[in-house]
Amino acid sequence: MNTQGAFTFLLSTVVDLYVFVLLTRFILQLVRADFYNPISQFVVKASNPVLVPLRKLVPARGNLDLAAIIAVLILVIGKTYLLLMLSGAGSLPPAAAMVLYSLRSLAGLLLNFLFFAVLVRVILSWVAPDPYNPFTAIMIQITEPVMAPVRRILPPMGGLDLSPLIVLLGIQFLMVLFLG
Repeated sequence: MNTQGAFTFLLSTVVDLYVFVLLTRFILQLVRADFYNPISQFVVKASNPVLVPLRKLVPARGNLDLAAIIAVLILVIGKTYLLLMLSGAGSLPPAAAMVLYSLRSLAGLLLNFLFFAVLVRVILSWVAPDPYNPFTAIMIQITEPVMAPVRRILPPMGGLDLSPLIVLLGIQFLMVLFLG
């Protein structure tokens, strides 16, 4: 039996899912999403046990939920150290290298989050265009701040909205440029 692989899988999955919840909370607050939406309520209740105590040390700045970002950085650093210890790595990297790694990971996570949110919104526009569906409403609220400026520059052509395509290309460009 490969117990080390099983623990590594379990640790990575649990931490990654909670990081996703914290990033969702950060983005929902950043875009001023409807917090009465059932999906938003789930995210708030799932993230409050970590964020409420952390907010006493790190208050929010306007729409920026700094506590959520710091919690994500701590989780990424902790996960990396635990995975290195489980793998039996002889020496651990210095703390400064871990912070830089976690900041780069955070940028990648945010860009991936936004990429998949736009992609989901495109698919939802084909399948379930009901704007009153809680999931559809959240996807619109998350992606509209990025897609609206592009839509102003590039209006619909023949009934087609090409703004998602431009946004997806822009996100991919940023990922290659900065995370290469």
